[in-house]
Amino acid sequence: MDTISENRCFGGTQGVYSHASKATGTDMTFGLFLPEEAANGPVPLLWYLSGLTCTHENAMTKAGAQAWAAAEGIAIVFPDTSPRGDGVADDDAYDLGQGAGFYLNATEAPWAEHFQMERYILEDLSDLLFSEFPLDADRQGITGHSMGGHGALTLAAKSPGRFRSVSAFAPICNPTAEAWGQKQFEAYLGSVEAGRTHDATLLVETGALDGVPLLIDTGTDDQFGDFLKTEALAAAVAKRRLEATIRLQKGYDHSYFFVSSFMEDHVAFHAEALWA
Repeated sequence: MDTISENRCFGGTQGVYSHASKATGTDMTFGLFLPEEAANGPVPLLWYLSGLTCTHENAMTKAGAQAWAAAEGIAIVFPDTSPRGDGVADDDAYDLGQGAGFYLNATEAPWAEHFQMERYILEDLSDLLFSEFPLDADRQGITGHSMGGHGALTLAAKSPGRFRSVSAFAPICNPTAEAWGQKQFEAYLGSVEAGRTHDATLLVETGALDGVPLLIDTGTDDQFGDFLKTEALAAAVAKRRLEATIRLQKGYDHSYFFVSSFMEDHVAFHAEALWA
């Protein structure tokens, strides 16, 4: 692991690091905020998964999460959204290829060689974080925005018992039923049908998130609202009678102005579960 930068931040440290990933076969970069309490021992960890076109840097610099994490004494990790580099497959479209890993393990050429983001998050980066930093592996929460909200919901569903809390900002909720998902599943997995195990709504219907508290925020003026299918996830949550709060925030769109407006609520939501 190499240290790219470390800066004092709200009494703690905002670092940026790179490492050679076995999962992706590339060097990967991530940001990690550690509150001052980490100097005295392991602290809870909140994962923040970013959306399409983002790197580790977008949420780290725009979401305003560090102030609230410092107040609650929890760490936040900001992974990249895909493998990158000259030898990594890419596409001219913004929603496929580099910057658009969709938090799954690709099975189809040319993507399968490097696009192993599910394994990267749940295994590779996790192993590094808990071996190199004072983090409590028994106290993890996960959140994300847009494609990252999809990732937060689906990775939590695939890891029963690992995450104490799950939240999302404008998540892609039902990707097998919309353009954001169908295109990617066909490319990365070979078919939309194969994407059913990466669809948050369908996973909720199976009971995969039973017992995990959920918080979802989406703006009523989200310009990508038709792609998100919030109503499908809400129906599945209601059918399962899950402990969940799904809020439609009047006038908000899909931007980081929206994310930063409700970041305090999300960090507090996770802190309550992580410190319980």
